[in-house]
Amino acid sequence: MRRDLGEGLELDDDRERIDVDAVHAYISKESYWGLGRPREKVVRTIEGSARVVGLYHEGRQVGFARAVSDRTTIAYLADVYVLEPFRGRGLGLELIREMIEGGDLASVHWMLHTADAQGLYAHLGFREGAQRYPLMEKAREASSLPRP
Repeated sequence: MRRDLGEGLELDDDRERIDVDAVHAYISKESYWGLGRPREKVVRTIEGSARVVGLYHEGRQVGFARAVSDRTTIAYLADVYVLEPFRGRGLGLELIREMIEGGDLASVHWMLHTADAQGLYAHLGFREGAQRYPLMEKAREASSLPRP
């Protein structure tokens, strides 16, 4: 899939086109969820994702999203960003829309975590507490706790 958004902007799900250095720079230095994430982990997350979508302006990567999924029943939306100069133009909405409505993941149940973009995701049907059962999590840090 390659979709022209006009004004030199496009969406593309070609994994080979992803600028790993650009994605790593944003996630490790600017995101609240992945500060300090090593480049090696960013590479592995991209390789292990069911789908990746890049947002490009005149060939330069300016946004990104990835999905973790079994490709049948469930998908988790992760590492979504649009660089600051490109925000406020609906590009994040188009990036997410393409991820969840395009490709072979359009019919699965989607989940995500966000600390600051609930309104954006609500435009695409995401709701807090929309699941039938309460969401439970096991944080990474908990794995290092001693067993009782």
